[in-house]
Amino acid sequence: MIGKLKTEKSRNRRPATRTLMFRGAAVFAGALLLVTAVGALFARSDSSGSAPYTGRLVVREFSALRNSLDEASGEAEVLRLELARANAVIEYSARYQIPADLAGLIYDTALRAGIDPELAFRLVKVESNFDPKATSPAGAVGLAQVLLRTAQFYEPGITLERLYDPATNLWIGFRYLRDLLGTYQGNLRLALLAYNRGPTKVNELLQLAQDPANGYARSVMRGYRKGGGGEGLP
Repeated sequence: MIGKLKTEKSRNRRPATRTLMFRGAAVFAGALLLVTAVGALFARSDSSGSAPYTGRLVVREFSALRNSLDEASGEAEVLRLELARANAVIEYSARYQIPADLAGLIYDTALRAGIDPELAFRLVKVESNFDPKATSPAGAVGLAQVLLRTAQFYEPGITLERLYDPATNLWIGFRYLRDLLGTYQGNLRLALLAYNRGPTKVNELLQLAQDPANGYARSVMRGYRKGGGGEGLP
């Protein structure tokens, strides 16, 4: 299935890639011809002894050419980002054995919420094992295991039924984790413990000079490398 998905995505990328290649070649050829023409005009001007060529037409042509180059460069960057996303989604889908559309939803929502996608997938794996209908004894629900009272802080009036919606659940859960990272000044370990145990409990234990660790943060962070680099827990 994954091989088929890769083949289909590869086929879909080829027309766009060829288009950019042809367009880039055409722009380059146009630039070369324009430079050659300008050189000839200046050479003719110098040999005849007439006033130097002002080049208003050439200036306009160069301006149009620069705009074309900028546009082609922008399209190439968009294509690069799309390819990077597609590769990441395929990788996460294969690693966790989940549908590509779910992997894409987690990936996109994590970026939107300002959370490293690698961390987001690890969180969802530990919380619900990617089951959107998961429900804990404490009442946490969905992919990110969000409590209704927590969700209502972010979206007043939200119902339990709506909280089971994967997109809504992930968006609230990842925003909550991002806010906890801010609360604990970027300390991922404490932020994860607060996500699992609640910030009130974590703060209470810290004030008593006790370690709030319960194994949860280690489960999420084991081998974690932010963005493919940095230090994580062994």
